[in-house]
Amino acid sequence: MTDPRIPATELATRRLDLLPLQVEHADEMAGVLSDPALHTFIGGAPEPPDALRARYHRMVTGSPDPAVSWCNWVLRLRDETCLAGTVQATIGPSPDGRQAEIAWVVGTRWQGRGLAKEAAMALTAWLERQPIDVVVAHVHPDHEASAAVATACGLTPTDRTQDGEIRWERTLGSGESG
Repeated sequence: MTDPRIPATELATRRLDLLPLQVEHADEMAGVLSDPALHTFIGGAPEPPDALRARYHRMVTGSPDPAVSWCNWVLRLRDETCLAGTVQATIGPSPDGRQAEIAWVVGTRWQGRGLAKEAAMALTAWLERQPIDVVVAHVHPDHEASAAVATACGLTPTDRTQDGEIRWERTLGSGESG
C-alpha cells in the first residue's frame, strides 16, 4: 500500500520562498514569533528557541498517524533574506473527504504587507494540485486580517465554530483542478 502522506515541497511567490520547515529554522523563527501580540487571537505565548526547536522536531518528524500529513513551511522574504512567518496544512481524512486544515502567521514586523495573503494563496494553489476535497481554516471572529486572507484563498465562513473560531472552508474537488 502506498504511503498517503503528502510531503511539503518548496514553493515560491513574487516576494517569498516557502521553505519546508526544518529544525534549524527555530532560532530565527523564535525572534519572528516573539511578539506576545501575535497570540492575541490564537492564545499561548511566544516560545524560546529551545522549546521551538523541540516543537519543530516533532513537526518535522511528522504525524504518528500515517493517514495524516503535517505540511509546514517558513516564509523567507527574498528582498530582506530573512524569515517572516509560517504557513501550514494538516492533511487527512474527515467526514467531508480528504481535508487540509490551513493556518498562517506573519511576524509583527512584516505585517501589513500582504505576505500572509501571498503565502496562503500559494499554499492553497499547491493544495489544489493534491488529492484534497476540502480546505478549512479556523478564524477568530474579530480577526479581520485573517478573515481577509481566508477570503483571498477562496474560503467562505460557515455557521460552524470550534474553540470560539469560525470554520471557513472551500471545496476543491479531489485535487483534480489546477
